[in-house]
Amino acid sequence: MTERFFLYDDTEDTKTRFVSFVGENQRFDLAIVQTSRHYGKQLVLDMQGNRFAIIGQDDLQEEGYLEFAFQLNEVDAEELRSFLAEIV
Repeated sequence: MTERFFLYDDTEDTKTRFVSFVGENQRFDLAIVQTSRHYGKQLVLDMQGNRFAIIGQDDLQEEGYLEFAFQLNEVDAEELRSFLAEIV
């Protein structure tokens, strides 16, 4: 067996916020992880949908980004975008 080659193997303290809210059509159960790893962006995990994305303000303004990353329709994505705009 060959030796494992790591690109990196770091341990970092993070701050994680767990949030659950109900939109018009669905419930959002999120874990928002703050770390210095992603250039000021936050790791947003959708625990119901088993999806995640690294999100900053620029990503929230990119058309179709949340729809694609979290497989949401436009209405649900706008609810998520509105919430994330308050905290990202």
